[in-house]
Amino acid sequence: MNGDRLSRTQVISSAGAFPLSVASHGHSVYVLNGLGGGSIQGYYRIAHHLRLIPRWHRALDLPVADPQFTHVPGQIAFTPNGSKLVVTTKAASNSIEVFKLGVLGRPSAVPVVNFEAGTVPFGVTFDPSGHLVVAEAGTNSVATFTIRPSGVLVPVEELATGQAATCWLVRNGDYVYASNAGSANVSGVYDDGHSALNLLGTTSTDAGTVDAAASHDGRFVYVQAGAAGIVDEYRANADGSLTAIGSVTVPGAVGGEGIVAL
Repeated sequence: MNGDRLSRTQVISSAGAFPLSVASHGHSVYVLNGLGGGSIQGYYRIAHHLRLIPRWHRALDLPVADPQFTHVPGQIAFTPNGSKLVVTTKAASNSIEVFKLGVLGRPSAVPVVNFEAGTVPFGVTFDPSGHLVVAEAGTNSVATFTIRPSGVLVPVEELATGQAATCWLVRNGDYVYASNAGSANVSGVYDDGHSALNLLGTTSTDAGTVDAAASHDGRFVYVQAGAAGIVDEYRANADGSLTAIGSVTVPGAVGGEGIVAL
């Protein structure tokens, strides 16, 4: 990257079809493939290049159904200490699957499957205490879990957003913002990892609210609005509220899903 210009350094196979989520921790990188029942593929990162490790491939064997948007996996993420991988399956199996990782990053042969009937687990993040935070599109809620060393999830709390299609999450300090794709807004949630979840209210976005990202200094939150390929920009205030400061239309970004702040 040179200023605001990106330079392609490598193109590499995802060892599957329809790659839709990427996670990294240290030298390990994993991609989540959505079609054909889903799969994960791991890589070892050397400088700015990836080396595909065939033994780090695992099929998820999820049932194939329509509509595709709700029946492909949702997101892959490392736990904060890098010891596990978390995969959400959305409506394909309404589960949160946890792979334990070996010393070099090799995933366990099979995951620990935590079924969450009817919740449609989608986007994830982690709060300051290391709890897994999940956007549940089926119940339009934000839920937190403790991950045991075995990979079993223990529910901590669940908070309804009162909105439609709560799908994506971004953490910014003690606050989590849930993107509500069906309501054209984001819900603010206070989550310091210790006290109860507290709903702060909603902030309007452009249509087609999808992924979001926070700046590294925590001062700004960016929300992707896929209906017209817009990124909405907000100032993150000390009380967790968001103040709109502008928006930009990204060429060719209509229908896009996925954003990161560098």
